[in-house]
Amino acid sequence: MHIKEAVAKRIVELCDERNMTINGLANISGIPPMTIYSMLDERSKNPGIVSIKKMCDGLDITIGKFFDTEYFDNLEQEIK
Repeated sequence: MHIKEAVAKRIVELCDERNMTINGLANISGIPPMTIYSMLDERSKNPGIVSIKKMCDGLDITIGKFFDTEYFDNLEQEIK
């Protein structure tokens, strides 16, 4: 799995845990819904760390907690 896919899975997981929609996450995070939808889109390659931090603030979790999941433990090499 690549970092982009791991970030997308983690966003969906956190929303599911809270019975929250992507639009709901955008509202509590103060970022446009399209920013989050872009992060979930397979064509997008660079999920912005500032946006991830804003989502974490909205969810009241640390950025460490965001990345503290098995999704990020065995990422594929990005440089080939």
